[in-house]
Amino acid sequence: MQWKKWVTAALSTALLTSVVMTGCSSSEGTGETGSAGGGEAKSEGYGDVAFYSPETPDMTKEIGLNFEKAFTGSTVNVQYGGTNVIVNRLIAEKDNPMGDVWYGGGGFLPFESAKSKGIITSYTPEIAKDWPVSQNGIQIRDKDWKWVGAEVFVLGFIYNTDLVKPEDLPKTWDDLLDPKWKGKIQMSNPAASGTATLTVLSQLMRLGEEPGWEYFTKLVDQVSALPDSGSAPSKAVAKGEAHIGIAFDFMAYEMKAKGEKVDFIVPEKTPIIVNPVSLVADGPNPEGGKALIDYLLSKEGQQTLANWYHIPISKEVESKTPLTLEKVMPHAQELDVQWVVDNYDRIRNEWRQKFQ
Repeated sequence: MQWKKWVTAALSTALLTSVVMTGCSSSEGTGETGSAGGGEAKSEGYGDVAFYSPETPDMTKEIGLNFEKAFTGSTVNVQYGGTNVIVNRLIAEKDNPMGDVWYGGGGFLPFESAKSKGIITSYTPEIAKDWPVSQNGIQIRDKDWKWVGAEVFVLGFIYNTDLVKPEDLPKTWDDLLDPKWKGKIQMSNPAASGTATLTVLSQLMRLGEEPGWEYFTKLVDQVSALPDSGSAPSKAVAKGEAHIGIAFDFMAYEMKAKGEKVDFIVPEKTPIIVNPVSLVADGPNPEGGKALIDYLLSKEGQQTLANWYHIPISKEVESKTPLTLEKVMPHAQELDVQWVVDNYDRIRNEWRQKFQ
């Protein structure tokens, strides 16, 4: 019988004993140097660092700019694409890697699958050196340090507050199949988006494969579009092009803070997982890559994530989201990580065969 490693994807308030900021800014022209928490400080900076990420482009650009300010002589080149697009790019570049850091992908499941492909490599950030693999049964890093959690994501439903009445809100994943939502839902394309891939994997785990595929046959009939970008359904909901979108929590709260008529629902049971960062195997600038990872986990880097309505993993940084870990914990769905590792590519290919 296949061994299964089960993780409950929620974080307790005692997730980490402490996370402290190890980076310090350096002022141009002062002669001071900074350290991102790994290796020696470099007055000349870290050179060009290629930063691959499917997360919000403006946020990742801000992370890069802040890193450049902290380490003069560094240039962060942000490369944006959907999670599966980035994974395919890393695979295509395997013999001549062009990236240094991969951050984000709809949670840690794509990183687990990527380990066997030889596209990410081990790195132990100084700030995380005492982190256990799991805390209270929750996986927060890879056992071989191939990835480290940077934040917490909640998968659920964004909705347009002008178009959806509170009493009509879906409370479960099955509620999305109600005929009243036909043509009013958007989800991203699992062939390109990590958000949608997580959606498919989690529902197949919840229902079993045969009934799970039946579920998606019905759900696809309900949706108005399957865009490649994980953020596209949220944008469609904000514009009134869809009533409900499948999205992560931060997408909704970021838009709400900008005045959009949207809000977020946490389903009764849903994936709540860490979103990682990883060092690309044999990248052109490994020292720069390590420094950028250290910076992302530092208090300053974590504050940037919090400012964009992500739930930071650092206990020293307060989230701006109305959700708390205590509130979402009862909603956490159990995820069979080993099943994901064994079936990730197969499930994506089956999606293409069935729905594209």
